[in-house]
Amino acid sequence: MTIKEYDALVLGSGAAGLAAAVRLSAEGVENFALITEGLHCGASINTGSDKQTYYKLGLSGSSKDSVRDMVSSYLVGGSADGDLALVEAATSTRAFFHLVNLGAPFPCDQFGEYCGYKTDHDPARRATSCGPYTSREMCRALIREVKRLNLNVFEERVIVKLLTRELTEEEARARESVDLNLSDAPRKQIVGAIVINCKTHELEVYRANYIVFAVGGPGGLYQTSVYPQGHMGAIGLALEIGALAKGLPESQFGMASFTDLTQRALRVENPSGIKEFRWNVSGSYMQTIPAFISTEPDGQSDRREFLNEYFHDTQDLFGKVFLKGYQWPFDARKALNGSSFIDLCVFYETNVRKRRVFLDYTRNPQGFDMAILPEEARVYLTNSNALGATPFERLQKMNPGAIELYRDWGLDLAQEPLEIAVCAQHNNGGLAVDIWWRSLNISGLYPIGEVAGTHGVARPGGTALNAGQVGAFRAALDIARRLRSHKRHDAGASDEFDFHALVDLEATKLASLSEAPSPSHKDWQGERVEFRERMSRYGGIFRSVEGLQNARADAKAQVDRLLQRGANDSVDWRSKDWDYDTWERLRTLQLALAHLAYLDAIYAQSLARVGSRGSSLTLTHDGEVISERFPDSWRALPEDVAYREKILYSYCVFRHDVKEATQNFWRRAKPLPNPDDWFENVWREFRTINQLD
Repeated sequence: MTIKEYDALVLGSGAAGLAAAVRLSAEGVENFALITEGLHCGASINTGSDKQTYYKLGLSGSSKDSVRDMVSSYLVGGSADGDLALVEAATSTRAFFHLVNLGAPFPCDQFGEYCGYKTDHDPARRATSCGPYTSREMCRALIREVKRLNLNVFEERVIVKLLTRELTEEEARARESVDLNLSDAPRKQIVGAIVINCKTHELEVYRANYIVFAVGGPGGLYQTSVYPQGHMGAIGLALEIGALAKGLPESQFGMASFTDLTQRALRVENPSGIKEFRWNVSGSYMQTIPAFISTEPDGQSDRREFLNEYFHDTQDLFGKVFLKGYQWPFDARKALNGSSFIDLCVFYETNVRKRRVFLDYTRNPQGFDMAILPEEARVYLTNSNALGATPFERLQKMNPGAIELYRDWGLDLAQEPLEIAVCAQHNNGGLAVDIWWRSLNISGLYPIGEVAGTHGVARPGGTALNAGQVGAFRAALDIARRLRSHKRHDAGASDEFDFHALVDLEATKLASLSEAPSPSHKDWQGERVEFRERMSRYGGIFRSVEGLQNARADAKAQVDRLLQRGANDSVDWRSKDWDYDTWERLRTLQLALAHLAYLDAIYAQSLARVGSRGSSLTLTHDGEVISERFPDSWRALPEDVAYREKILYSYCVFRHDVKEATQNFWRRAKPLPNPDDWFENVWREFRTINQLD
């Protein structure tokens, strides 16, 4: 096969990957390529919310803000590294104005001030937005720049293998990017990637010593999910080579809608070909206080409002629904007596009673009266001039774009209800990186975007978009600096390393693993249903040691079953037709590996009795009763706050290509650095690092 050689690769074309490509070019790197399934296929360009948020330093008004103040908002939730928080806060303005300069339409006033608003977990007004499609607007601006620069872009490619070689102890010590204090985690060097060309159905090999890994979050792991339907994620490819991860249990869940598009007339282009439109129902979708309706599984019979069954006080009910607008993610701290109690009610209806839940904007909920609303809700609606007679009229006043958004996808909120569920939305954990977004144990691998675990238990809304851009800046700068200073760690540095032999070995394994299963086993569609249902049931907002024990055993059995196909080395990869089912089987395997690693990490956290925190509740027989309206088994273990100072790290161990275990260990979170900010000293260090003298 043809082997294409580059100094660097960017894998993935969401907002983070696109920014990395643009920044590599800006830093003077010419010999690199961006590899993607399609520029319009990522999560960033196909997702959003009521007012999708970008989080950056405050840039308007008289309210004081500083980098250190912003860092404190990153760290307050716990289990976050201070050095990464400092970098994200300090680089936020540069990354933000980079997008502005490329044409992303973030609003400013006539004097040039970029105003902001408060978002969840945000004490200041640092949030900004382009509207519901903020990340899409970011992608469009970056894609225009990628095309203007005429960068090397290879679309319709599916990444199926990261190529590495083992580092000797001496080589590992010579690399500043490899942490030598990581238990027994493997230490390797990136040397390239194998991809499938979806047009020619052939394997392609790209050789490079630097890979920006921008493959997004674990979108394919959950059955109940708001990730765009076409976005699967590929963290499993990195876990497969032993890349260190951290904070995997810290996922984020929240109420979201899902709309079947097969019988609807769309008013927008659908370049990704998605069949189900998914959207977070945050912001004004909740602040207008719609009626919550549940039905039998047919979606029609036994229609009734159900929230009144869980509340003694309608004023309290309406107040909590309103607060879900800017307290959208499910939060363990707000589950018993706060706004996240609404999520539990919806979850009980859908997962226990097996009913369907809808938001109805055509009528007010039972007992609704503007006069009895909590003061915060009444003042907000009054100031927004949103005092209409129905939730739809209030939404029309407050945010007409929120109505048009659904009309674009064939659903009129003035005529029909909106189906919702509590869905997986984001993983705050991911692959472990240092302050240059380098993997801690795989030299040359730079995870950025959601696949990088830079957040803690909770984070201000919009920090994910900022983190992806900051990671792109840092990775591109570090790669360019290393290339300029000729500190490339070439694979050829080892006399014993044979790149072509490695490619042949890995391609043979891939060919075997991609074979169709025997008639007695499930194909990839059935395998995905199995692990997605397992993740939603045991790795969602409710978790328990007992449930996870069984789930891990079943997950391990599934992964072993999928890996068994790799034992046949008689399949000739050279003559194989790498068609659609072939690459989807390989994708299913890496997703299954990822789901097992996530369940192992969640189990380790539950076993340590960390308790209920972030976006999940740990259930135990000696926990606190959540509500007398729920089953007695719903008892939540309180959080052990001592673990806010620690972070759970994980890596996969393989023996003879069979996954043996996931190793998990705790490390103290890194404190906030206090660097020397005397100008002359910083200037001197800057000149030295960038070789300007």
